[in-house]
Amino acid sequence: MSEITLGILGGGQLGSMLSIAAKKLNIKTIILCDDQNAPAQNFCDEFINAKYNDKSKIYEFATKVDFITYEFENIPFETLNELNKLKTVSPKPSVNRLIQHRLAEKDFINKLNIRTTRYVHIENKDELLPLEDFLPGILKTTTMGYDGKGQYPINNIKEIDSLDIDFRKEYILEKLIKLKKEISIIITRFSNNKYEIYEPIENTHQEQILIKSKIPADINEKIFNQSKEWAIQIAEELKYIGTMCVEFFVDRNDNLYVNEIAPRVHNSGHLTINAYNISQFENHVRAVCSLEKITIKKISNAEMINIIGDQIIPYRENAQLSDKQFFFDYLKTEIKEKRKMGHLTTLK
Repeated sequence: MSEITLGILGGGQLGSMLSIAAKKLNIKTIILCDDQNAPAQNFCDEFINAKYNDKSKIYEFATKVDFITYEFENIPFETLNELNKLKTVSPKPSVNRLIQHRLAEKDFINKLNIRTTRYVHIENKDELLPLEDFLPGILKTTTMGYDGKGQYPINNIKEIDSLDIDFRKEYILEKLIKLKKEISIIITRFSNNKYEIYEPIENTHQEQILIKSKIPADINEKIFNQSKEWAIQIAEELKYIGTMCVEFFVDRNDNLYVNEIAPRVHNSGHLTINAYNISQFENHVRAVCSLEKITIKKISNAEMINIIGDQIIPYRENAQLSDKQFFFDYLKTEIKEKRKMGHLTTLK
């Protein structure tokens, strides 16, 4: 069999870890990214620095690869759609277009009779004023925004005037629930009813940024099973190919809600690299490159912490690790506040 080359759009830490997983499978990776300092160029076989709407570079990229995937969901749909005419893009561009729009995503989930928090579409400030019963809530841009960007917590109507909200953008207002915990499910779908699914992961966030993930999650059997069932249902309905994350809320009465879908490998699944025989990254590469599915097996319980901003400095200077600890430096050149610089996984 001739060597496979996988094209990856986006060159952050997820692109890096996909490249590492591909190398293990003797698959070459070519990354196209609009950031000339993208850390994934340290791990891929070839790096193309270009804007995502640069047609000549996009076509050059497509001619060099056999399959195409992406590491984050804010790649323009038009780019993915054009590429998909040349080589198979997985997950398919229509999935990305749906999930790029928070309102469309929530409507899609509800149509499957899967619970989300209450939400309402907001197009101008006046539409917020009569929505007292949706507060406390969180106002989010319908497109773009992650790690807390484009998100505004609102506790009461009086706060609206003090928030610097650009109403030229569309928003969705989500009612906050009495939150007990957050969990996520990582699933890799290969084809119809053919998938591998990891056990629920318990997550801790601060200022909408993931700080810690652990398995096993401290949840009851009903939530354990229901979260998996809903993730499978969503993946099947989307006819998804590749690794996907479904993020959930659990309220104080142990009701489960889907928060959002990430159509890609996910930060909360980093612990799968060390805690399972097959990581979320390897499974994604296997699925999008049409390789065989291997049954996943958990090796160990685990906890992963994100290393944010200048927390990376002591790790880079003198990381004292036990044989059950695994430090990953994303090799980002610029240290910024709230920027994910690496992670540490500890097997339990």
